[in-house]
Amino acid sequence: MVSRALVWLRNDLRLGDNPALDAALARGGTVTAIYIHEKDTAQRLPGGAAQWWLEQSLSFFAQQLAKAGVELLVQTGESKDLLPKIAKDLKPEVVFWNRRYAPSERECDAHIKAELRQSGFTVTSFSGNLLLEPWQVETGSGGPYQVFTPFARALRQKGVPAPLRLRESKANTSSASQDTYKRPAQPHWAEKMAGLWDIGEEAGYGHFHDFLDETVKTYAESRDIPGKHGTSKLSPYLRFGEVSVRQLWHGALHYGEQHTSLSSGIEKFLSELIWRDFHYHQLYHRKDITRYDMRDAISHIEWHDNSTAFDAWTKGQTGFPIVDAGMRQLWATGWMHNRVRMLVASLLTKNLLIDWRRGEEWFWDTLVDADIASNPGSWQWVAGCGMDAAPYFRVFNPVVQGERFDAKGTYIRQWVPELANMPDKWIHKPFDAPEDIREKAGVTLGTNYPQPIVDLKSSSHRARSSKNADHNDLFA
Repeated sequence: MVSRALVWLRNDLRLGDNPALDAALARGGTVTAIYIHEKDTAQRLPGGAAQWWLEQSLSFFAQQLAKAGVELLVQTGESKDLLPKIAKDLKPEVVFWNRRYAPSERECDAHIKAELRQSGFTVTSFSGNLLLEPWQVETGSGGPYQVFTPFARALRQKGVPAPLRLRESKANTSSASQDTYKRPAQPHWAEKMAGLWDIGEEAGYGHFHDFLDETVKTYAESRDIPGKHGTSKLSPYLRFGEVSVRQLWHGALHYGEQHTSLSSGIEKFLSELIWRDFHYHQLYHRKDITRYDMRDAISHIEWHDNSTAFDAWTKGQTGFPIVDAGMRQLWATGWMHNRVRMLVASLLTKNLLIDWRRGEEWFWDTLVDADIASNPGSWQWVAGCGMDAAPYFRVFNPVVQGERFDAKGTYIRQWVPELANMPDKWIHKPFDAPEDIREKAGVTLGTNYPQPIVDLKSSSHRARSSKNADHNDLFA
């Protein structure tokens, strides 16, 4: 009788450095992989943009798996019901998966593991998606870290395990082909995003190699300039596990050893990978960070329910050019530059006093890299209630930030074309420009570009104050 292994795929759609898949292939015999489009609303389901990426990624991965002799099954339903049923139908000797870390995910996995073991299956889970497991990095007292710098120091001292070498498959040749995956109906924005991204493991590592060869030399500085191609853009590939974070870590380290002049960019990149682990550290050790503040630093805030302002923010019609550029980039591409993410989040939470959760939910639905830890972790950081967060009274001024990081207005002109003819001096503050300057540039405030929806000075002052009851007059 031929042995069979079942691999439950989640955020690990790759062949390389995939511990669960590697363990299954090492056994020989028949290997079946399954992906379940989750319908259990107790878990956080992917937003529309992420779902679009996922569909493309699964299609590519099905072809890779078939070449390795692995059949991919894709089903829709609640995993706690489907996986035990599939295991009973296929009768594998072992079931493998790589671990997840959100409270609802861990609860689901523990329930399934217990049920499968009770039914006589051997179930093993692995560390497959982080540099180190959240419980492997502890303070001196044995608790979780709240500050990034000592967390990063401790993680580096522990050391990141080497990625697994891609083994030659010992699995039986399968009759599976890419046709085993039938792509479901596209989300409504799929058409406009098609062609903007290369998706899958090969594309992800291609981006990484391009980053090392071309971008890392100026990464420490240019990553803050939204008008430049200065970031790695690896976040969606990490989100779906198309690339291994440990492979990126060791690949960057090795490259840095060979090119010592690039140490600044390499170190900044490694720091960003640690930040990702830091967010997962919080996700694992705290109550659901998508709903609960990690700290009570902003418990005094009375959030403002302003649907008109929120709608203008989502559409890139706030009257603040760099914010509007970011929101339009997000809607058009499913991605936004990291510096601009901070600016749009600050305007929403500090100037408009709209609950960070509403902004986080919008990002969750529209970002292709919407990550279950990094998305809420970053929003809480800007709002002032996250771990290692800037003080609540720190408010990013979108005009000052725009002039600093997009001095020539390159980013603005790309995403807010109605301001394309504004002089550099005024492109970040068209509302302050002399009337004749605006007229010459073809800009009519309130007609083809909005007036600012909030007064920056007074709303920033209010954000820094502990009292904010009388604020209705601050909104345009």
